[in-house]
Amino acid sequence: IGLWGEDIIEQYLINEGYQILDRTWQCRWGEIDIIAEKKELEMLVFVEVKTRGIKNWDHDGILAMSESKQKKIRLTAELFLSKNDSMTEKNCRFDVGLLTYQKNVISKDKYNLKKIYHEDNQIYYQGYIFTLINYIENAF
Repeated sequence: IGLWGEDIIEQYLINEGYQILDRTWQCRWGEIDIIAEKKELEMLVFVEVKTRGIKNWDHDGILAMSESKQKKIRLTAELFLSKNDSMTEKNCRFDVGLLTYQKNVISKDKYNLKKIYHEDNQIYYQGYIFTLINYIENAF
């Protein structure tokens, strides 16, 4: 489910004009879900995606973004930059995408495709209905 949430946020970013540079970039400090760039802004964006069931305990994932989690993401981003010298002069931003999901019981045909399908405020993907609760730029 988490990877499917990342797929949805990746498509969201592409639709907003971002180029995806990497997914699930890992190092000893942690992992960054999506690394994207908006060339006209010369902006490098490190995105954390939180995908939660409709009834969840952490306000759709935002409470999981603790200070220690933020620190791990910043350290991971620093290591990414140290390994990619050409990007060290770019402005950096840390975003968070919050999604909820539920099993799709509406239909078994077009809504269960392996491609992302939007209708109204709902996103149908892999047999689930996702809702983008919030995309927070400069979250931390």
